[in-house]
Amino acid sequence: MAPSPDCGGARNTGVVASSTHRELTALRLTAQGIATRNFTGPFEVVRHMLAMQAQDFPGAKWSVGLRLPAATDAAIEVSLAAGEIARSWPLRGTLHFVPAEDLGWLLALSGPRLATRAAKRRNELGITDAQLARAGELAREALAGGRVLRRDRLLDAFQRGGVPTTGQRAYHLLWNLGHTGLLVFGPVDGAQPTFALLDEWVLNPRVLGRDESLAELARRYFTSHGPATIRDFAWWASLTLGDARCGVAAATGLVTREFDATLYYLAEGVEPAQADVHALPGFDEYLLGYRDRSPALAAEFADRIVPGNNGVFLPTIVVDGAVVGTWKRRESARKIAVNAAPFASLNERAAAGFVRALSRYGEFIGKPVEIQL
Repeated sequence: MAPSPDCGGARNTGVVASSTHRELTALRLTAQGIATRNFTGPFEVVRHMLAMQAQDFPGAKWSVGLRLPAATDAAIEVSLAAGEIARSWPLRGTLHFVPAEDLGWLLALSGPRLATRAAKRRNELGITDAQLARAGELAREALAGGRVLRRDRLLDAFQRGGVPTTGQRAYHLLWNLGHTGLLVFGPVDGAQPTFALLDEWVLNPRVLGRDESLAELARRYFTSHGPATIRDFAWWASLTLGDARCGVAAATGLVTREFDATLYYLAEGVEPAQADVHALPGFDEYLLGYRDRSPALAAEFADRIVPGNNGVFLPTIVVDGAVVGTWKRRESARKIAVNAAPFASLNERAAAGFVRALSRYGEFIGKPVEIQL
């Protein structure tokens, strides 16, 4: 696929024909670190992935943990509290974990498009430009000097300062201040999220120009998510197709392959994963990282992953790269009870692999898991 004339840079080369979904997903399991688990800490996982969807906070922590050997839920929270990993809205208007050092340039790249999309909803909620500006002033006053406030207390400051926070206004005020680069999530305080000022929370941000940002974004997306298409990348990164092509044209270390006559990009030297079974959380990048999810998820089962099309993705059972069912968890003080809902009966190997995968999850949480298949 040729870049736009004004992109510059060398094209990627190395097309190799292939056509099977099994080979494509086996390569993705390796690229995403699900099959290999070669990382040494939470920050390394997130730096490799660049952005990991994180509106489901417990599930997002498991997305990091399942890519690490001997990971624990507590270790992920330590990395977040230390400011190594940030949680914000850098892509598609949705919460993600990102390396704190990369959040600023990601927001600068996606912010203008997200702001345009957000304007209509702000108007529907009656949030004026003046109110948004006032909320920003109040946030700076409340958080200056490195302070961190719980969500409810920050919203109280808005309310006292004359900015109404009723209904969905609260979320959209925080969302707008987040994607414009003023606020970032801080460490969790019990069940409450907290917020800090981005420029005080992230002390050593990377500063990239626009062209450099597009190239970096493309390189890291296809390195961690490849094989993937230009359209997958543009959707994931909230870019136009033209900008996506420019990024790919300037990126280094990528090659191309064809699957079913469609061109895919991936990092050099990626080897397919061995057959295995994985228990993924609902919003994991393995499924959510692509516009076209058909290589891993058959179309006839798509509605099983998002029941009622309500936007809430259930955790998935993945066997040899294919999503073959879902699972739900109930956590009590002493254990985690899991109900599995495979699309068809699991054979002996798949059932045993799922049990092993959930045993790892129990070790991550620090509680035994009881499974009902």
